[in-house]
Amino acid sequence: MTSTIDLNMLVVLDVLLTEQSVARAAQRLELSPSAMSRALAKLRTMTGDQLLVRAGHCLVPTPLALELRGKVHAVVTDAQNVLQPSMHLDLASLKRTFTIRANDGFIERYGARIAELLENEAPHVCLRFAAKPDKSGAMLRDGVADLEVGVVSHMAPELRIQALFRDRFIGVVRRGHPLAEGEVSAVRYAAYRHISVSRRGHALGPIDEALREFAVSRTVSVIVPSFPDALALARSTDLVANVPERQTEHARDGMHTFRLPVATPDITISQIWHPRFEADCAHRWLRASLRRVCSDAPQTLETVE
Repeated sequence: MTSTIDLNMLVVLDVLLTEQSVARAAQRLELSPSAMSRALAKLRTMTGDQLLVRAGHCLVPTPLALELRGKVHAVVTDAQNVLQPSMHLDLASLKRTFTIRANDGFIERYGARIAELLENEAPHVCLRFAAKPDKSGAMLRDGVADLEVGVVSHMAPELRIQALFRDRFIGVVRRGHPLAEGEVSAVRYAAYRHISVSRRGHALGPIDEALREFAVSRTVSVIVPSFPDALALARSTDLVANVPERQTEHARDGMHTFRLPVATPDITISQIWHPRFEADCAHRWLRASLRRVCSDAPQTLETVE
């Protein structure tokens, strides 16, 4: 005898694995905590796995839960898109959580503006920023993330890409630093110790290649994973930070900035998403919102297929 599968439990499982909290999951689905606890118990019986286990005051996913999370989210999202392909988007009542992978610099520069826009237009939408430890598109493919923001590099061919804005690297030092006075030549620039920003721990990059044309080299004394980290160090030392101009605008307050004495390529910051969300009304609104927040983006941008 074939047992009947309650497909509604997929929605419950998706929310539980996303929130990793019975109380928050119950709130999102407008259920009582006791009803959500019973649903979790049923899911544990169905899967033969605990799914979420207590670790101190928190619930953490089991290995099976981690394996299922992206698959379940993708199935639920695809089902919603199939059943509601042309629904009218009512932003005032829209209840949805969007996950955006972005680096610290983008969040610091634009996070507040995005949050304000959501509060004004879609007050029930929750925005979750996720860290970007790598440039893998797995979270987009699996439906764990709705958007990724950053420099396009080795992305899967099926992903959609749209430019948001262009940025360039500049030098930053503390107020009163010797480089804050006079022209910054390649020789003067390279005479001070530097900070390298690299998630992979690399010390050298395009700046060092450009310095070779002047027959000089710099000394990288510290390697950090993010631009806010580099600015925090440069603010209280004689170290030189090299950061994107636009994304660090507010974080550089009170510091001295200068044009690099060597030519480095500009970078294009894009938003990237999986084609499963291409026609989703709420997702299209989210993408348009990011373009509005990044206000100097070109007026006409083509999506890269």
